Amino acid sequence: MTVLAQPGTYRTAPPPAWRPRADAAPLLPDEEPHRLLGTGADLDPDLLRQWYGHLVKGRRYNRQATALTQQGRLAVYPSSTGQEACEVAAALVLAEQDWLFPSYRDTLAAVARGLDPVQALTLLRGDWHTGYDPRAHRIAPLCTPLATQLPHAVGLAHAARLRGDDTVALALVGDGGTSEGDFHEALNFAAVWRCPVVFLVQNNGFAISVPLDRQTAAPTLAHKAVGYGMPGRLVDGNDVAAVHEVLTEAVARARRGDGPTLVEAVTYRIEAHTNADDATRYRDDDEVARWREHDPVTLLEAELTARGLLDDALVAAARDAAEELAADLRSRMNTPPALDPMALFDHVYAEQTSQLREQAEQLRAELAAEAEADGSGEGDVR
Repeated sequence: MTVLAQPGTYRTAPPPAWRPRADAAPLLPDEEPHRLLGTGADLDPDLLRQWYGHLVKGRRYNRQATALTQQGRLAVYPSSTGQEACEVAAALVLAEQDWLFPSYRDTLAAVARGLDPVQALTLLRGDWHTGYDPRAHRIAPLCTPLATQLPHAVGLAHAARLRGDDTVALALVGDGGTSEGDFHEALNFAAVWRCPVVFLVQNNGFAISVPLDRQTAAPTLAHKAVGYGMPGRLVDGNDVAAVHEVLTEAVARARRGDGPTLVEAVTYRIEAHTNADDATRYRDDDEVARWREHDPVTLLEAELTARGLLDDALVAAARDAAEELAADLRSRMNTPPALDPMALFDHVYAEQTSQLREQAEQLRAELAAEAEADGSGEGDVR
């Protein structure tokens, strides 16, 4: 900074005294991914059983959705096989009034939060803009552009804070999304304004085919939190108990008004990026096999077995619930949707623009002409 000393001359003013904020909390993340399963930690047996049911159902959901894609019933499906612990924990830590902001790979998190599986897959089927009412479920639309859901989550959380609402936003993003500008903008704004939001990064190893070491030189993605002035947590993303504990603490911190937290869950995408991806071009079978040995379902089954909680009744109940979900999904996804072309103009803007109204009228006229030519009349066109 420069100040005028006398006419025509300037001198450099000394900087003001600078000190770290007195309330600055330790921001560095865990030295190793936080784990609970297999450590002898004190865990609630009822929660362990609940998580098991959700993980088994989630695994079956992923398998069924992948099969529907192979049958042509879905246009695309980004599987979360191997990441079920993150998806389930993210859904279960939220209160009813909280909001979930998923990416395109997080349909399982939406289903675990209570969304109808068919509605969760409607966007990926190409039938509807979103497939569900976000306000009714407190689940934002599935976001395909990388990381653009993060500023949305921060905006909602900031508005809730200004209104005094008891609402926390939990935003899901992959490791590839941390390379986007939206990631920086969202975290910076959230930290400055102490927004009640939690960022969960599911580090599954690859942004399509790009490994993490080609995206960042940071020791971990959780270390990025330091630069924004928020705590960073590092957790084993395949340990459902650990993810649930870390997210529970982060959500409670946000609800107290202490600001955001960045959580990196180290996990792995077992399946290809989508059905359009050939994962063998950038990773080998040995790597996938090593991660299968650290599978979230297997880890939890080992814990339940060690505690004497994995009996035939629990296994049967989880399996039957999973098969019921899969059968219902197959049945309803095999029914061709009743599509209304005019719905293309719904939910684009709160109030339609003049251009949209003009386009809608043009389509309505074309549909009416086709209906008249077919002899079916104009009554079917709204």
